[in-house]
Amino acid sequence: MKKNKYIAGLDLGTTKVCAVIAEELESGLLDILGFGVAPSEGLNKGLVANIGKTAEAIKEAVSIASNRAGVSINVVNVGVAGEHITSMRHRNYVTINNEDKEITREDLERLEADVRTIRIPADRMILHIIPEEFYIDHEGKIDNPIGMSGSRLEATNHIVLASVPAIMNIRKSVERAGLEVRNYVLQPIASSSSVLEESEKDLGTALIDIGGGTTDIAIFHNKSIKHTKVIGIAGNQVTNDIRESLGIVSNQAEMLKIDYGYATENAIIKDEDILIKGVGARANTRIPITLLTQIISLRMRELFTLIDNEMRNAGYKQKIKAGVVLTGGGSLLKGCTELAQEVLGLPVRIGVPQDLGAGLSNEIESPEFATVAGLIKGIPGGTSSEYQGLIKSKRKKGMKTISFYVKRVQQFFDEL
Repeated sequence: MKKNKYIAGLDLGTTKVCAVIAEELESGLLDILGFGVAPSEGLNKGLVANIGKTAEAIKEAVSIASNRAGVSINVVNVGVAGEHITSMRHRNYVTINNEDKEITREDLERLEADVRTIRIPADRMILHIIPEEFYIDHEGKIDNPIGMSGSRLEATNHIVLASVPAIMNIRKSVERAGLEVRNYVLQPIASSSSVLEESEKDLGTALIDIGGGTTDIAIFHNKSIKHTKVIGIAGNQVTNDIRESLGIVSNQAEMLKIDYGYATENAIIKDEDILIKGVGARANTRIPITLLTQIISLRMRELFTLIDNEMRNAGYKQKIKAGVVLTGGGSLLKGCTELAQEVLGLPVRIGVPQDLGAGLSNEIESPEFATVAGLIKGIPGGTSSEYQGLIKSKRKKGMKTISFYVKRVQQFFDEL
């Protein structure tokens, strides 16, 4: 009897914790079995600030997902974010010593092992090793070197580093919730698996995931990830600006942002007054939507300006030919795409999870669930075992995109 293959993702956000459970069908497609969301009070800007509260939120989200799915899970893929995330490029090589000079998987493993010997600060760890391109005997850019012949195999790698204490706090929170971490995945990398098309990654695109505590950036070009960055400005800062400017409580400020907020005045359909309920001795007041929008627009314009500077400083602004994809809960703010286009000077679209297969997929087809959807779809590049899944999948002709992702990540898990 075929054993069920379940994959679970856990997105630890500043405002909410999301859990999703999926099953890989014999066809290779995914069946979304269960989905759960719980308020998050133990995280701040992607970092665990309270292990106990974070563990309780994880328990609640996973319990909801498990009850709906009718199955229990004990291992999860966990999304990682926060300003502690940094990235670097590194080029290395190995010599090919076998008799016929044919490149094998073992050579890729040696490449990865060599990368792991580079010196990094003691409080940092390697989260991902993602090859950007391969070279054989100093020539050409090779997508898949397996089976080719040469004396020297080189790779340019995108290396993502994370804070060891930050990862340890995530692990402790997950374990206190009675679960085990199967894999840590940088959130914009997970989101890219669910919302980006291969043609966009080829031409050049910037994925901007606007969450509650952080905004995550991933830049792709020539089908490879080239740059990652986490910025500590996101939806919560906008809510706090409204709260401080209008002198109201956080819950009311969040409600105003969602119900009446715009990122730019150009997007306002109809200007009208909003009733602001008084607190304590303060009487009710009314403010125009334009005033609320001005408060929001200042912070959002600052965010997109920082993103624009980041893309320019990284040297990739001119290579983003396919435009920008906005995702995350913050992208749902009305007028967000218009403001992004104005500041960045690039075409912008909203990214929603796609090719999720059967089951409850319609419930997570929203930008705010891009990360958790990506955590069950697969992880682009990285370790030797991920390469093996990638290579095996590429050899199968006519395989659907979702099947490719699922089989790759399942191969990775099976070989841990």
